[in-house]
Order: sequence, then C-alpha cells, then structure tokens
Amino acid sequence: MNETVQKNAPVPQRFNTKVGMWTFLGGEVVFFGSLIATYMLFRLRSPAEFAAAKTHLSIPLIAVNTFILIFSSYLVVKALESIQEGNQKRLRNNLIFVSILGLLFISGQAYEWSTLFKAGESAASALGTPFFTVTGIHGIHVFIGVIWSIYLQLGIRKGAYTQKRHQGIENFGLYWHFVDIVWIVLFTLFYLI
Repeated sequence: MNETVQKNAPVPQRFNTKVGMWTFLGGEVVFFGSLIATYMLFRLRSPAEFAAAKTHLSIPLIAVNTFILIFSSYLVVKALESIQEGNQKRLRNNLIFVSILGLLFISGQAYEWSTLFKAGESAASALGTPFFTVTGIHGIHVFIGVIWSIYLQLGIRKGAYTQKRHQGIENFGLYWHFVDIVWIVLFTLFYLI
C-alpha cells in the first residue's frame, strides 16, 4: 500500500521532508531579513548612538564565538558523511561535539549580554533593541538546533538512521548551516560594519 502511495505522490515520500525543510528555511530567510532590515533602519536613524554603543561590543570574544559556530557546521558535514558511510559511532560523536559547540556559542552570547548590561546598555536603547532582539532570536535558533542534535543522538541509539535512511540528519544539517549563515551576516552587520 505504501509503495502505491509513494509512486502516485507528486513528490516521492523520501523527499517530502526535504521540501518541507527548504520551505521552512525560505520562511526563515524572510523572517531574519525583516529583522535585519529593522536593525538597519534603527542604525540609520541614530548613527551617533550606534557608534558610541558599539564600543561595548567585544569583537575578539564574538570572533571566537563565530569560529565555534563555523566549526560546528564542519562537524555537521562530517556527521552526514559518517552516516552515508555507515559509521554510526562517528555520526554520534560528531553530533555530540555539535551540541557542545552550540552550547558554548550560547554561553559566549550570554557572557557578552551580561557585559553589555553591566556597561549600561539596555534593551530599550537605539542599539540594544535591535541587537538583543536579533541576537536573542538567533540564540533561540541555536538552542533549538542543540535540542534537535540531542534528539538525533537518541535516534542513533535506537538505530533510526542508516546508510540508506538518513534524511533526518540531512534536514538537521540544512537547518544548522542556515543558522550559521545567519550568524555570519549578523556578525558582519553588528560587529564589523
């Protein structure tokens, strides 16, 4: 019965989740695009306030944080390669490190937020409103990715992913790479420009 349904489906069943993930990510592009556009409007309205407030941002700390997130994306690629080769142990190990690096990234963000609050920056200031909103929403996305990675690790223990059946790992990879790309854009806009 399932084979008949799959043959008659407009998109083969195994690709439905990938199409769904790409559709979701398309919505996320619009969402983050709107947040970034709002940030740019705030910045154009108060350039002097932004220049003064940016002195509190820690480029070295966040550069290390950015490297952590980029390296975690590399490990996601290695995780997918591992399951495609049938290596469950390496898949699990890579995802464990992805979870750890994701938590490290969130910790770096939390540390920076605390130093900004101590320096007198508030969520109601010209920089604070867009900065805390956008980086906070991004941090939530990283946290969701960490939870997803842990969920995948539980699936690995149950044998849910094989050399031929690993779409869940691939979808996670698409999500994680998207979150990393968004961070690179945010790092550039908030810290470098």
